[in-house]
Amino acid sequence: MSLLAARGLAKRFGGLQAVAGLDLTVAPREMVGLIGPNGAGKTTVFHLLSGFLRPDAGEIALAGRSIVGLPPHAICRLGLARTFQVVRPFPRMTVLENVRVGALARYPRATEALDRARAVVARVGLGPRERLAAAALTLPERKRLELARALATGPTLLLLDEVMAGLNPTEIEAIIELIRRIHESGVSILLIEHNMRAVMALSHRIVVLSFGERIAEGAPADIANHPKVVEAYLGDEYVRAAPA
Repeated sequence: MSLLAARGLAKRFGGLQAVAGLDLTVAPREMVGLIGPNGAGKTTVFHLLSGFLRPDAGEIALAGRSIVGLPPHAICRLGLARTFQVVRPFPRMTVLENVRVGALARYPRATEALDRARAVVARVGLGPRERLAAAALTLPERKRLELARALATGPTLLLLDEVMAGLNPTEIEAIIELIRRIHESGVSILLIEHNMRAVMALSHRIVVLSFGERIAEGAPADIANHPKVVEAYLGDEYVRAAPA
């Protein structure tokens, strides 16, 4: 059984069909990349899966249970957490306090939430910064804080929305290794990312969107050489980045 199964997912904004009849699955312990050009509908899919938007049509099941119509906090409690493209921590709160807010979603007792937050902060490499105000963090540290807030909820499925955007190559490699460790701990991952080297390195399977529709799906090497994908999105640069 799939951990996540979306069938016939559709969302329209006025005259724009943002998502059109999308089928998408994530298996337990799988890492799936979701790619496509800007405006392809990727973040809209995340909004639909996490309850920030309600689909016009289609079904979404998490561990066999329908989550359509549930609010984001209820979906989070069922084990689906996400990050956001634009990282917006509570700037005057410390790193630890920011993560504790996330932990309270699944750990309502204050002491238990604090213990959970402290463990997650250390796990993402921010232990020495836990008492620092979030506003004082660098961009790579804010990205780690965003990951920590989602991880603090105890997810079985983590949706990552461009967690590497704006980072330099060294910082990207560090985030790749962190994502690998999170996945190895048993968390399934669905990630949106424009850095194709990272997507190819991390994903077991890649789904490609264009104008809200799935145009290809398969292993990274197959996607990198798929004629439709190259034409719509990748280009020669990304073909060279693909694994042999």
